[in-house]
Amino acid sequence: MTPGDTPALAIQASHALAAAGQGDMVWGHVAVRDPQGRGIWIKAPGWGLEEVDGDRLQLVSWDAEVLLGKGTPHKECHIHLEILKASPDLTCTVHTHAVSAVAFAALGTALRPISHDGSLFEGEDVPRFQATGSLVSTPELGKALAADLGGASAALMPKHGLVAAGRTVPAAVMHAVLLERACAVQLTAAAAGEVRVWSGDAEASAKHAECWADSQLEAGYRYLVRRAATLAAARPLTPSAIEPTLQ
Repeated sequence: MTPGDTPALAIQASHALAAAGQGDMVWGHVAVRDPQGRGIWIKAPGWGLEEVDGDRLQLVSWDAEVLLGKGTPHKECHIHLEILKASPDLTCTVHTHAVSAVAFAALGTALRPISHDGSLFEGEDVPRFQATGSLVSTPELGKALAADLGGASAALMPKHGLVAAGRTVPAAVMHAVLLERACAVQLTAAAAGEVRVWSGDAEASAKHAECWADSQLEAGYRYLVRRAATLAAARPLTPSAIEPTLQ
């Protein structure tokens, strides 16, 4: 990853998440670590994931100040700043309000590996963020979220959404997508009756290695990038004369 690639990756990842159905009007965001160590690249507040372009990006410092781009930073930029500070090996973080993740988290039940998606956690339950169900709007809450995420690929934020992280942009995006899909599958099964069948720890671990190797995460991400391009071509966005004011 070179400095010139980073803004393009933040744009591409935003579009991929939108194509996966993780958009929530203008809320939710993905951040990519600046390779020069200045902070994170993240969309400016007030835009949907599918609307992100070069003029709607910000470079936000580790102290949550906008170094490049317009406007103030996202109130929840601390999600990304604190997770990436805590884990220097990570490149990208995602926060969305994926509907199935929010619904599943409300059940307070363990996430089981009942699908390939669920094997992302190798038979373990997905971590939960416990400090608040409101906005993660301070460094202290960001640090608490980073601690609850730990070394996991993703975590649920009950009453709020999800967070995901990865050593690469494709990995972080796909971790968010896989968590949402795993939650959706289990919700569907539970709606029909008691969930009785899922992979044991050994099978879940083996499935994780086979299904979610870096090459598979990359393949899924590339599909989402292509789908985003197809959707954009079919429904081109018309720039608005009204600039967003939401933070």
